[in-house]
Amino acid sequence: MGEPSSSSSEVSVRRGIPAASFVEDVQTYLHQSDLDVNSALAFLQERLQQYKLVEMKLLAQQRDLQAKIPDIEKCLDIVATLQARRGSGEPLLADFEVSEGIFSRACIEDADSVCLWLGANVMLEYSSEEANTLLQNNLENAKASLDVLVGDLQFLRDQVTITQVTIARIYNWDVHQRRRQVAGTSSDKDS
Repeated sequence: MGEPSSSSSEVSVRRGIPAASFVEDVQTYLHQSDLDVNSALAFLQERLQQYKLVEMKLLAQQRDLQAKIPDIEKCLDIVATLQARRGSGEPLLADFEVSEGIFSRACIEDADSVCLWLGANVMLEYSSEEANTLLQNNLENAKASLDVLVGDLQFLRDQVTITQVTIARIYNWDVHQRRRQVAGTSSDKDS
């Protein structure tokens, strides 16, 4: 669905999110887009709802990434600890969660490799160096994705604000037009 044209700059898109256009002159906007006030308001309300849906999805992705980053950092710390202890002959005692609320203790002696969950019930064994590299890459990618998401959310919030202002401007313009009509009708009756 295309956005009706307005008197402001061209519509752009950021990662699939259409930019809202600020309406300088409501009458020109309505005339150029060939819409009446109710149709324009309905279109803008629908666009606002679309923005809200996208915002909910982006916020969910942001929460997932914000939860994922500390997990990756914790895994990196564990791999670094295992690498530091390797060859020392000193075993590492670790408590780990078997199931929710159920923990067990493990004695880890010289470990040349680690197993990492990749997701979808898949675990692979990596050397400590490979695991460290993989986790570093995952951490960098997650942080970069989070930065992009934050930018998308800011862009989206700006579009929501512009759309809300445009709705208010069209509504206020319509109220002003109706008052002028009523005042014009009243002065005609008085004559």
